[in-house]
Amino acid sequence: MAQQVNDSNFDEVVLKSDKPVIVDFWAEWCGPCRMIAPYIEQIAEAYKGKALVVKCDVDSSPDVARRFSIRNIPTVLYFKNGEVVDRQVGAAARSAFEGKLTPLL
Repeated sequence: MAQQVNDSNFDEVVLKSDKPVIVDFWAEWCGPCRMIAPYIEQIAEAYKGKALVVKCDVDSSPDVARRFSIRNIPTVLYFKNGEVVDRQVGAAARSAFEGKLTPLL
């Protein structure tokens, strides 16, 4: 299951991770966010131990959302060594998310 992150633990969990990290920026009221939620959970399970998959609710974590210029949701950011290396804005197929994650492993 994808871990939840917020304004208070984002840096510790995401930026200090020794593994690649996918961050799904979402909100409860967002239809496309609910569409991709099963893919995010499947990826979290499939890549357990190889990558970290987390979710960040933009409504309860506005500072993180602002810091990474999240203007549309869902937005999925890909981190490696504490840096954003890729992003996917909008709903997409599971294969699109995995296609961006796999080269980071």
